[in-house]
Amino acid sequence: MNSKNSDDSLEKLDKHKSVTPLPIQTWLVITFLGIAGQIAWAVENSWFNVFVYDEITEDPSPVAWMVAVSAVTATVTTILIGALSDRTRSKMGKRKPYILFGYILWGIITALYPMVELIQKLSVAVFMVILMDAIMTFFGSTANDACFNAWITDITDHSNRGRVQGILMMTTLVANLIAIGASGFIIEKYGYFVFFYVLGGFVSIAGLIAGLQVKEPPQNYPMQKLLSDSAPESPIPPKKPFWQDVIYAFRPSTIRKNPLLYILLACMALINIGGQVSAPYLFVYLENYLEFSKGEVSIIGGVVILIAAIVSVLYGLISHRVPRKWVLVLTILFNCLFSIVFMWLRKMIPIILMYAVVLSLQMMNSIALESWIQDLYPASDRGKFQGARMVAFVAIPMIFGPIIGNSVIKSYGIPSATQENGFIPTPEIFLFGGIVGILALIPAIIIMFYEKSLRNYPKS
Repeated sequence: MNSKNSDDSLEKLDKHKSVTPLPIQTWLVITFLGIAGQIAWAVENSWFNVFVYDEITEDPSPVAWMVAVSAVTATVTTILIGALSDRTRSKMGKRKPYILFGYILWGIITALYPMVELIQKLSVAVFMVILMDAIMTFFGSTANDACFNAWITDITDHSNRGRVQGILMMTTLVANLIAIGASGFIIEKYGYFVFFYVLGGFVSIAGLIAGLQVKEPPQNYPMQKLLSDSAPESPIPPKKPFWQDVIYAFRPSTIRKNPLLYILLACMALINIGGQVSAPYLFVYLENYLEFSKGEVSIIGGVVILIAAIVSVLYGLISHRVPRKWVLVLTILFNCLFSIVFMWLRKMIPIILMYAVVLSLQMMNSIALESWIQDLYPASDRGKFQGARMVAFVAIPMIFGPIIGNSVIKSYGIPSATQENGFIPTPEIFLFGGIVGILALIPAIIIMFYEKSLRNYPKS
């Protein structure tokens, strides 16, 4: 990336007082695709794990394996499809085909997931839940991680990116409100089959309707529109070999050219490892250690998500005016401290209040990180960099976090009374999650003191 040109562009944008507007249709597409995709991820990240614990085995190891395999699948898919979408030229556009068909298949696989319960042999059932999760993740990462996120970067610029990220964080929380707030009641009354059918069907239908409305601008349109009188034509497809595009974001030369970007990605990886120590086991902890019913778990999740959604939208509206490096440091520090405090809470109201604070801090941290990282993507290679983002955001955290959590549960957990290898998670998962997450302060503090030097680092 040309540092001087990039800095000059951002400087011009900062001096431009107004925020680049987006059409109402674009906001609606962002909202519906965001909610549909995040419902699927919310189900996978929470109720897939509870389903395995309730219906397959109480051993925490299959959950750790499922999360790790899913993370690797998501990352590899995003790297390959992100690079492929950068090169794609079709009548539908370069991102739209993957978004449209990916969402439809994503919902279908989600709906079929509980069929695994019908398998009698435990080892085969465990293998199939991991395989089905990986297939669902492939379509989800194709549609959402690789192409929806790249499309968001394509249609936004420095002036409105924070607002769009605020809306995306809000859609994440609304999706969780739908997928979690109503889930416990649906599962208790109708069972897992109906639950997965309803949510999977919604994802496919919403993806079909909103996916057809995706409009793709010429490459770099928002930035060029703001800085010049006319937008450029779409460039000729690149002639470089495909595999050069695949590995581009992981080359040492690319990392040397973009040091600030990769330090931000390292910060993202560390804070998310801390979160993933406890996240896959949170609902199992609430239901089996604190003995809340599924309905009560839904109430806790629903109220917390509603509060965090409001905070996300409010912060997103002002995020372009708030120094992101300070947001980064403070949200990491307080998020980890409050996560540790969470381990001592037992009653519903204190749990809701503390969980709301922790989740709100996580959302603010994500908005600051995501918008900053998107600002630093080289304009012509945004799809390629989705893979690097996925390594930091998904692969590393979801491999190492659940492994740490699984070890903590087996060391400190309560042995199951019904299964030989089963364990009930205990509060120590929050302690270890907070300790790991606080390590993200290291890259955050480096950024705080050396941001200008990193941005202007020689591109040799």
